[in-house]
Amino acid sequence: MTDALAQDILTRAMAAGVTITTAESCTGGMVAVAITDIAGSSTIFERGVVTYSNAAKVDLLGVRPATLEAHGAVSEEVAAEMAEGARARAGADLAVSVSGIAGPGGSEHKPEGRVCFGLATAKGTRTETVEFGALGRAEVRAAATRHALTLLLAALP
Repeated sequence: MTDALAQDILTRAMAAGVTITTAESCTGGMVAVAITDIAGSSTIFERGVVTYSNAAKVDLLGVRPATLEAHGAVSEEVAAEMAEGARARAGADLAVSVSGIAGPGGSEHKPEGRVCFGLATAKGTRTETVEFGALGRAEVRAAATRHALTLLLAALP
């Protein structure tokens, strides 16, 4: 399924002349891999950044330490700043970000399977949280990757 989504993203982004970047935490680069597995992706894919630690989110994407302190890494606020920072630093038209708890573990307030997404465009940034549930680490990461690709596809003209 990710192959078909990535191919559709490539086709539509090329037709529209749109460039894409990714900022990933819990998916560890899986969104970027899905896109760059498709031949010709270099025409639309600028770069992908894996910012697993809070320090990396701050250093590479410009996420504000105050945002991390107030909301935690798994939050829509941080996902928004990740997407905005990636888009600005890459000079891309569209950026998607992913930050979540793939598991095992989590807490009462931030359970395993909670993933926050950001989507930044020239028109602004939107965020959402999806509760995938305790599916296991590999399946949460796969589901988050598919969801991020779906967000990118929906944002393309």
